[in-house]
Amino acid sequence: MEKIRFEGDQGEMIELYVIDTTKITGTDYLLASDVEAGDGECYIFKDVSPADSPEAVYEPVTDDSELDYLLSVFAEQLEDVDLQF
Repeated sequence: MEKIRFEGDQGEMIELYVIDTTKITGTDYLLASDVEAGDGECYIFKDVSPADSPEAVYEPVTDDSELDYLLSVFAEQLEDVDLQF
């Protein structure tokens, strides 16, 4: 499973495992977890970088309706995984 690193609010590096990705209307999203397998915290990130940027910039999705929609998308893609937020 791919591991990614994010910079936290206080500048600390946080490592998360990418569970799944999706693209909706041209925007990339990541479903990530703090554990490789089993129960853990899940996070959904949105690529907010400009289209011509050589590096992706991801921010947590905070809008409740967007989170609900994305959760349903990821749950459908990952039929064997029980996602709860």
